[in-house]
Amino acid sequence: MTLIELEVTSDASISNMVKLLDNQSIDILINNAGVISPADQSLEKMDTNGWMHAFAVNSIAPFMISTALLPNLMQSKRPRILTISSMMAALHRDSMGMYAYRSSKAAVNKVMQTMSVELKDKGIIVCPIHPGWVQTQMGGVDAEITALESAQGIYRLAQSVKLEQSGTFFTWEGDVHVW
Repeated sequence: MTLIELEVTSDASISNMVKLLDNQSIDILINNAGVISPADQSLEKMDTNGWMHAFAVNSIAPFMISTALLPNLMQSKRPRILTISSMMAALHRDSMGMYAYRSSKAAVNKVMQTMSVELKDKGIIVCPIHPGWVQTQMGGVDAEITALESAQGIYRLAQSVKLEQSGTFFTWEGDVHVW
């Protein structure tokens, strides 16, 4: 296994990754890079440059990486693109604050849903996933589940998801999440 350093918002870094993975089949791509930043993202005080950075990492980078690796995914018998999103992006929830994070994750949900429609004829499954409230630096120590529990659930989902479900917003437990 080769370790590849990747700056997800850098065209040059993504090109380097593509060269290093040339002609290697990819069965499952998990877009997991994400930021909650900026610190100021409220109605009263918004760091708009930080908001743009959140969009670059959380919304645009998963598109860039997924499209760059399409030739590798096409070599798989059962290719899947899973992108870590958040329930905080669900439009049905009444919530306040965290504009940059919420909107950038809502945007990636739509990007993945659109990509799922365009790639379905190629047999590529594409789904955003809410990983749960996870005990990470972002989720904090009071979060409900461990990183291992989340990863195991996402792995089970990756193994069981069907092409007919492509474009569905799932939870880490494999349940359909309301948009």
